[in-house]
Amino acid sequence: MKKRSYRKVGLLGGSFNPAHAGHRHISIEALKRLGLDEVWWLVSPQNPLKSEAGMATFAARLNRARGVANHPRIRVTDVEERLGSRFTADTVGWMSQHYRNHRFVWLMGADNLTQFHKWDRWREIAGTVPIAVFARPGYDLRALSGVAAHALAGSRIPESRARSLAGHKPPAWVFLAIRRHPESATRLRQAGAALHDGEESHS
Repeated sequence: MKKRSYRKVGLLGGSFNPAHAGHRHISIEALKRLGLDEVWWLVSPQNPLKSEAGMATFAARLNRARGVANHPRIRVTDVEERLGSRFTADTVGWMSQHYRNHRFVWLMGADNLTQFHKWDRWREIAGTVPIAVFARPGYDLRALSGVAAHALAGSRIPESRARSLAGHKPPAWVFLAIRRHPESATRLRQAGAALHDGEESHS
């Protein structure tokens, strides 16, 4: 059997404000369910859909993400900071052009699918990289009945074929009914665990 010449890489973008066990859970499930070689966390300088109020510094969020990832096949990157990119469409477009021996899959929770149609050039994103959507508590039904899910209904592949997703020509997406992880960055911030000026709160 001829060995494939490309690497299958999942891209998990976000503010990571702060990174937490839920991000790691999704990443490990992606490695297993999608047959990926690696998952790259793309720590965003500033999510256009989120307020800057309460946002920890980029350095603090990056450092915490590296500590939380703690896995040989999860790579935390500052590529969006280096590119000066605030929009996912720009990021995946650049990466697809500059990593020709990689097959990228965009990873998102069901909570993000509910608002995916509000992302800048969301159809362009779906036409650039396949997408894997992971179950999240309280969001699944709303996500699967939402604007983006309906618009991309013809491109959805069955969960049983998830391992082939990276090789599909986009648009292509799959919903993965993984074990739901209860953690969220919002809850951690409310509990006082968000980062400020590079320091971690352990309260």
